[in-house]
Amino acid sequence: MHQVVIAVTVFALVFAAELPDKTAIAGLILGARYRPSWVLAGVSAAFAMHVALAVAIGSLLALLPHRPLEAIVASLFIFGAFALLRGRHEEPADDRETEPSFWRVAGTGFAVVAVAEFGDLTQLVTANLAAHYQSPFAVGVGALAALVSVAALAIFGGRALLRVIPVSWLTRAAAVAMVVMAGFSLAGAIRG
Repeated sequence: MHQVVIAVTVFALVFAAELPDKTAIAGLILGARYRPSWVLAGVSAAFAMHVALAVAIGSLLALLPHRPLEAIVASLFIFGAFALLRGRHEEPADDRETEPSFWRVAGTGFAVVAVAEFGDLTQLVTANLAAHYQSPFAVGVGALAALVSVAALAIFGGRALLRVIPVSWLTRAAAVAMVVMAGFSLAGAIRG
């Protein structure tokens, strides 16, 4: 049961952090231009690669002593919240063109996310959570489910979501969640 709680917690944090992210916007644009299921296939493969990398890095961080690790995790969460609040998120333009093959569309989705997510906030959050919880499988499942869910929302229904919930609200909610997680990590560092 503990693994399920970790996966759900990771899902919530990564989902909130990814919603206003550039890759969600890229997914929205690609989904508006190409067959959505093909875009989702490529984007999901790229997210799987990034989650595996982030969980591996986080697992290595977990080898550090508890107090320094919690201090590092807290500072990275604060950095993530700051990065979220400073980022700009604009609505994409709507332009359709002739649909290319599955491999070209999926490859484009994969390439965009693979490049955009290196060192991205959600990759850092995933690494931090893997280090914090020391449960790579649960963190990986929660993070991948969140990233693919946001991509699916963006690709299949992003325009409707942005009409209902302003991007600025989503950004602020994700930043607040990261500050709260930073507080928990900092408390853990102080308490030992």
